[in-house]
Amino acid sequence: MQRRNFLAKSAAGAAAGGAILGAPAVIGQSPNVRWRLTSGFPKSLDTIYGAAEVFAQQVSKMTGGKFQISVHAAGELVPMPGLVDAVQNGTVEAGHTAPYYYFGKNDAFALGCAIPFGLNSRQMTAWMYEGNGLKLMREFYSGYGFTSFPMGNTGAQMGGWYRKEIKSAADFNGLKFRVGGFAGRVCQRLGAVPQNIAGGEIYQALEKGTIDACEWVGPYDDQKLGFNKVAPHYYYPGWWEGGPQLDLYVNQKAFDALTPEYKAIVENAAAFAHTEMQARYDARNPAALKQLVAGGTKLHRFPKDLMDKAFKESMDLYADISSKNATWKKIYDDYSAFRREANQWFRFTEAGFDDFMQAQRL
Repeated sequence: MQRRNFLAKSAAGAAAGGAILGAPAVIGQSPNVRWRLTSGFPKSLDTIYGAAEVFAQQVSKMTGGKFQISVHAAGELVPMPGLVDAVQNGTVEAGHTAPYYYFGKNDAFALGCAIPFGLNSRQMTAWMYEGNGLKLMREFYSGYGFTSFPMGNTGAQMGGWYRKEIKSAADFNGLKFRVGGFAGRVCQRLGAVPQNIAGGEIYQALEKGTIDACEWVGPYDDQKLGFNKVAPHYYYPGWWEGGPQLDLYVNQKAFDALTPEYKAIVENAAAFAHTEMQARYDARNPAALKQLVAGGTKLHRFPKDLMDKAFKESMDLYADISSKNATWKKIYDDYSAFRREANQWFRFTEAGFDDFMQAQRL
């Protein structure tokens, strides 16, 4: 009897051991997957374009090279304006972009990125991961045949480059201003003439005088694009982009075809790239700003009357859109409630600490 029990236990142990030893073979049988990802940015902007490369590298590392994603700059496979359509139609499996570029399809796209006087970067990440942001945006994106993952944030941006000083809100009247995405709606209400020009074409337009001013991201990217050579006045803050989030869009059918392990890897690789992108901007912008100022750039804070007017016009615009667009209203109601609570907290902590520290001679 004891011998039979011993043999039975030995057999069970061997079976268990076989399962453990066989585990690597299961992993080894993971499928080979090849995706194409189109970026909304040129390769020259290594930080914002680079987030997609970081993502692809992480996916490859975590799958032992079995899941490969080729990254293509804007225009290589599809032009930037066609990115959403390309992901929706399955022309490419994925795209990396700023969602607010596509507010022309539906204003709700902007809420996945940034709206004037919206959330800062930390608040945006909190709304996405711990609030209802990701759930609400994915519900909206499902109507376009894709899902989304937060994949990058620039942090609060600068307010752009101007040929002439902006001394009051009146100076926005008639200003031909290259401004990205949804912000143009508010700038138009301030009297400006918004221009939607791709990043790689802004310098030439500013140099030729086709536009009077432009904005992009911040010192690191702006220096690369050379805006300081043709417009001396650099304004802050970028009140329309307090914490713009970049997204990874993935065709829903392509994502559903992945194994559960590969789905988890996509999600975690995107989160890694999300963190790394802002870290790069926060590390590189200070030195770039110093260099710009040393080279003659004139820093200015936007006049208060302009900020006040822009805030009022923004709130009026959101109320107007909410009365006409049920999708926007559903998402914005949640977004604005989160913004209210977050700012009540941040005013005592982040703002109080930052205000003191930034006044010290370090």
